Formats: sequence, structure tokens, C-alpha cells
Amino acid sequence: MSETIALKGEAREVALAEAQTVQSLARDETMRSRLAELVSAVEDGVVDGEPADLLESVLELGLQTGRIRAYYGPGAEQAALTTLRRLPKGRVRAQSAQEVSAALQALNGAPIDAVKIAAVAPGAFTLSIEAGGVEASVRLDGNGARLTSLAT
Repeated sequence: MSETIALKGEAREVALAEAQTVQSLARDETMRSRLAELVSAVEDGVVDGEPADLLESVLELGLQTGRIRAYYGPGAEQAALTTLRRLPKGRVRAQSAQEVSAALQALNGAPIDAVKIAAVAPGAFTLSIEAGGVEASVRLDGNGARLTSLAT
């Protein structure tokens, strides 16, 4: 079971507006029902379980398309990003970034010999860094950052 997330102020307003917009556009009755449950939870200011998972999808869509910033402005975009980081996938992404950063400490202070980035799939990239005889490869995609190799 996921952690309960409280929504207040601008974060709640943006989440509610986006959930209502997506609900109004949904054609599938099951999805409309799920979105109605999300709207109700956001109106109450508390999401958890399936509504939290659905809120992640709604906010990701609004952020990726630029809709949230375009309709509500940069403050709303920051509120949505902050909310997204508190939700399960956002916490996993943050944790993966911290783990990769910790692993890359092996390169600190070493002269950089080479840096390259490769597109490996839509929305997925591999960043390769060679520094001081150490080679590191990091995959960056919608799931976060993952160290794929670290070798001397």
C-alpha cells in the first residue's frame, strides 16, 4: 500500500484541475470512474493507493506535454513537480538519482577523458563518462537514472 499524500494550496489546485480535465476527456467509462475517484480524493486533499498512482500519470502527462506550465504558469509547474516527487514513482526516481550520484563519486577530481551520450530508445539515453581510468555508463529514461557499468 502506498503512503498517503496530503495536497494543499497550489499543488491541490493544479492536481484537481488536471484530474478534472483528463476526466472530461476520458472516453472509457471505467477510466472516467477511476478519474472521478481521483477527483474526489484530491478535493479531500488526500491521495493514496490507486488514486495516487493515477495522479502520477495525470501529472506526468501534464508536465511532459507542457500543459501545466502553459495553462497555470511556472509556479503551478513547480507545485506539480513537487507533488510528483512525493508520489511513489517520483520517490523511486529521486532514490535512483541519489544512488547514481553516489556511485559517480569515483570520478570526482579525475580529469575527464571523454563524455558521450547515445539515444538508445525513445526517451532513453545512455551517458558514458571516462575519467582518470574509470569508465561509467548511466542510463537515463522515464524510470530514472541507473548506473549500468562502472569499471577501471
